[in-house]
Amino acid sequence: MINPLKIPEMLAQANQMQEEIQRKLAETVVEGSSGGGAVLATMNGKKELLKIHIDPAAVVSLSGPNPDVEMLEDLVVAAVNDAGRHADDAIKSNVQGMLGGLGGLGGLKIPGLS
Repeated sequence: MINPLKIPEMLAQANQMQEEIQRKLAETVVEGSSGGGAVLATMNGKKELLKIHIDPAAVVSLSGPNPDVEMLEDLVVAAVNDAGRHADDAIKSNVQGMLGGLGGLGGLKIPGLS
């Protein structure tokens, strides 16, 4: 049972942990790829896209009479989605690690993180 007199202390601790999680996520960098590494997407743990790298070999198909722009677009989308999955993993790992230290809420299930 939660002691009502400790609620302000618990809220302050939760706010401090949230700030720490946000800082860690901003510093976390993940990478996703597609096409065997033809396209690399780099994003941070806050799911902000930082960089896209396209191998020059992937651009070769864009020259000529029938450029395959759609293929390159698909590779970019796949790489960004892959990076997003890695960012989701980093988010879950950071949040679950921090929640382990939040006394009084042990065993609390948080949707999307359990």
